[in-house]
Amino acid sequence: MSRVTLHRIEKGEPAVTMGAYANAMVVLGLNFGLLPQAEQSPPPPVLNRGEWIPARIRLQEYPQLKLLAWQLQGVESLSPLEAWNIYDRNRRHLDEQGLTEHERHLINALQLAFGGESRHV
Repeated sequence: MSRVTLHRIEKGEPAVTMGAYANAMVVLGLNFGLLPQAEQSPPPPVLNRGEWIPARIRLQEYPQLKLLAWQLQGVESLSPLEAWNIYDRNRRHLDEQGLTEHERHLINALQLAFGGESRHV
């Protein structure tokens, strides 16, 4: 390999061939190889996005939260921490039978993220 090619590798020029890169890696003691098709890593698992916490929690999507946050006039969405504080402070007023499955997942996710056990009850 010429000094010019080595200098081009060091600069990261795109005109250098893969063979030149492979030779430089062998000299440096780096192992370079391609994985056969069978050894590729498995695809990542499908995540259950139903239990994720949204960045902003829209009051329209959570009827019990909207009822508990009656004093917030002109507010359409809350941060997750604000929503958790409202749920946690007003847990005694929460209608457990009136909770939708969607809202129940949100409360569980918020409790795992912020509360563990309820602080105000």
